Amino acid sequence: MDTGRPPLWQEEPTARPRMPDAVRTAAVRAVIIVALTLIQAMVAFLSTLAGSWLAFPAVLSTVASTVVATWAVLDVWVTRQVWVQRHGVHSQPSSTARQLRRERRRARRAATR
Repeated sequence: MDTGRPPLWQEEPTARPRMPDAVRTAAVRAVIIVALTLIQAMVAFLSTLAGSWLAFPAVLSTVASTVVATWAVLDVWVTRQVWVQRHGVHSQPSSTARQLRRERRRARRAATR
């Protein structure tokens, strides 16, 4: 059914490929934990300013949450490293790099003769 109008959206190729599922899951988990930790830190700060009884438990739980958030961010990094190590990044030298290497090798051989 062609209405003659342009489509609402056009799919464009992305600049980078999508993150692997395991890395993306760890990243989403880390973002949620860090966001909750920041909210908790703000509650602790404001309750400390207000002199509320909630200030001390909030500060203690914020310290614990900071440790958990750090662990979550490190989990993203470790998960990414493990994924790259298991699945590998297939890279090939470009033809120009190969050509430059050949020329340098020829120059070295000619210099030693």
